[in-house]
Amino acid sequence: MSVKELSGRVALVTGASAGVGEATARAFAAAGAKVIVAARGLEKLERMASDIGATAITADVSSEAGCTQLIEQALAVHGRLDVLVNNAGCHHRGPVATRSADEIGEMVDTNLRAPLLLSRLALDALQASDGAAIVNVASIAGHMPLAGSASYSATKFGLRAFTYALADELADTNISVSVVSPGPIATDFILSDIDSVSDITFSQTMSTPEQIADLIVACACDGRVERSRPAMSRVMATAGYLVPALPRMLHPLLAAKGRRAKDRYRRKS
Repeated sequence: MSVKELSGRVALVTGASAGVGEATARAFAAAGAKVIVAARGLEKLERMASDIGATAITADVSSEAGCTQLIEQALAVHGRLDVLVNNAGCHHRGPVATRSADEIGEMVDTNLRAPLLLSRLALDALQASDGAAIVNVASIAGHMPLAGSASYSATKFGLRAFTYALADELADTNISVSVVSPGPIATDFILSDIDSVSDITFSQTMSTPEQIADLIVACACDGRVERSRPAMSRVMATAGYLVPALPRMLHPLLAAKGRRAKDRYRRKS
């Protein structure tokens, strides 16, 4: 599927009221797709949907009922579905010992369970398309886990594993399955609570939501299994996987670099 072939396609984007989700919805709309946006809050979602000519659906994908209802409502809009973007995310930062069972459960349900369920529930509709795509939004934390983000990293590792396995399962079908693994992104997801974000996170180059949206659209078009940004973060993550001692050796240097960058962002705010 080329970018031109997105014209007239139906794309469902979760977590679309702000940040990467909003940028992704706008990118699909600009490419001519019929966009359906979903999030828990309706007011901001409706304003954005009106701006790009999309359909807004309120949904809490952390529950099975919410996932089922979302797919049913999305199919009722245009009678078809060609692209599913699983972008909704949740991150309660801090050591595991400081996180409640509900907080850990919310991360698992939103970041991992929801994409699995939504993908399964959408399969029949996607199989009816002549060129469908599922794009999951993970994180570089799904390559290289970070202290203070243990549960979040676990969900993103799981989402990445699910993507690769499902891509193999559907290799002989019309459905491509991809994962986008970004490093830090300049959104409120990080910048609204900067002090709770690990210093080492800021050692990486910050991407814009639009840059990540471009990767998501590209995956929906060509079916490439994974794209990451920034490239150096992916290289470091791979090196850390191959040589587990390497991240610990580099941690002091990267943390110091991150603290300097974090101070610059504080001064801008």
